[in-house]
Amino acid sequence: MKILVTGGAGFIGSNFIRYIHGKYPAYQVINLDKLTYAGNLENLEDISGHSFYRFIKGDIADASLVRQVLEEGIDVLVNFAAESHVDRSIEDASSFIRTNILGTQVLLEASKQHKVDRFVQVSTDEVYGSLGPEGLFTEESSLHPNSPYSASKAGADHLVGAFYETFKLPVIITRASNNYGPYQFPEKFIPLFITNAIADESLPLYGDGLNVRDWLHVEDHCAAISLILHQGKEGEVYNIGGNCEKSNLEVSQSILNELNKPESLMRFVKDRPGHDRRYALDTSKINQELGWQPARSFEGGIRQTVAWYLENTSWWEKIKSGEYRQYYQRMYGNR
Repeated sequence: MKILVTGGAGFIGSNFIRYIHGKYPAYQVINLDKLTYAGNLENLEDISGHSFYRFIKGDIADASLVRQVLEEGIDVLVNFAAESHVDRSIEDASSFIRTNILGTQVLLEASKQHKVDRFVQVSTDEVYGSLGPEGLFTEESSLHPNSPYSASKAGADHLVGAFYETFKLPVIITRASNNYGPYQFPEKFIPLFITNAIADESLPLYGDGLNVRDWLHVEDHCAAISLILHQGKEGEVYNIGGNCEKSNLEVSQSILNELNKPESLMRFVKDRPGHDRRYALDTSKINQELGWQPARSFEGGIRQTVAWYLENTSWWEKIKSGEYRQYYQRMYGNR
């Protein structure tokens, strides 16, 4: 099988490539990534020289390039490529619209033309909007995105669904809860707080810190996508969740406990606009139809993640300097 992974130099995409190679070593993988600020080829240094793997630098919104890649005879396309940081989308949504909507449309058109066997759109639980203190989002829940980021992902999901209904393109949409694990860019909540705590810097908690997320280790997410890729039903949506709801305050405390750091490092800052209060997913569909369950507990997963950032300080210290440092100060420094 030949798989095109878009956004494969990012956090989840690079973990997925590594997972697929470990489970299906005969598969060929092409990684198409624009290498924006969050794309990092160091994430795949350990496999970059292998014959099964090839990297192409490029933009999924570049229709000519995408057609050239698809002409190589791609069997499956898995679309991880996305602008994904909510705070950045609030500052400027233009790149989110270009990559997440226009880029997805380009991939869909090329996949239709070249008759790929399967198109997997990797989406997010944020498209559902915000939940109250009770209940779960199912795959039939209405989409009510509340940030420019989640709106762009919801738009892409609608495009993917339309290509199935109109053209019978063999698509599947996955919607996962919040991921964490190795190689996650340190502007995201968990790696930001881990790396700040290691450096004895403050942990900026939005609002009262009681916003709730369902946490999923990236390796469990990759296992679910692989299962859906091979056994999922065309035209369907699958929720992928960790069944692990925790407030941001609880996660912060877990990180500080793992690092033996004081809770005085936590700093409450002004909440961001449109901050969803709670996400939680009903995963009974993938549990019952495909037999998937998350393998890692949050306690074990956060311990492994903290250990990885402790062992790979050179990876994140380079990132948390220069342009990113200026961005961080702009976002959190004056709150």
